[in-house]
Amino acid sequence: MATKINRVNIAPLSAATAERWRSVPVTILSDVTAGRVVPDPRIRPLQPFSPGRRVVGPAVTAWCERGDFGAMLHALDIAPARSIVVADAGGCLQTAYAGEILCGYARAKGIAGLIVNGAMRDIDTIAAWDDFCAFALGNTARGPLSKERGAVNVPIVFGGVSVQPGDIVVADNDGLAIVPLAEASDVLEAGLQRVSAEAAWQAELGKGRSLVDVFAVPEAI
Repeated sequence: MATKINRVNIAPLSAATAERWRSVPVTILSDVTAGRVVPDPRIRPLQPFSPGRRVVGPAVTAWCERGDFGAMLHALDIAPARSIVVADAGGCLQTAYAGEILCGYARAKGIAGLIVNGAMRDIDTIAAWDDFCAFALGNTARGPLSKERGAVNVPIVFGGVSVQPGDIVVADNDGLAIVPLAEASDVLEAGLQRVSAEAAWQAELGKGRSLVDVFAVPEAI
């Protein structure tokens, strides 16, 4: 059974749009969407981001069958620069779906990151790269068992979040947000407004106002 590839055009974000997304923390994207764009919080970065660093890019999706990394190989081959490969491995931690070789290849191509609902390996090497975003559910020394199945650029469910090719991925130390492309403009604007609102709250608190006052909390009994 061969890996299936849906050859769709993954449009890169303009520099200006990417910068606007990078100004909105994942926590705020969670707040303005009631948390529905945030996948399983156990999927964590292999390396802590430097303070304030945030990675954003359109999703190239991969659906990996248990123990098989064929879809991962094909996804990394076709993923354009500045995209983020989002691979659903169904939470499998028995074999790794990527390691130093695959992540190094992606990094050299200019792919912004690789996130896997499953395991990676060669953690020490990958974690030393501060110019590549890698998230995984866990790690294992065991390699994949086959390379001939799965699908690329198909709808997937990643850590409980539905993901389509081209959806917007935002990553920072608080985790991941994967925003549907159809909602991206509205979510971005809501996020930017929330950033401004939080700055105003901080300013008011700095003036000595109470939390109850600033957040308009109903009076306690």
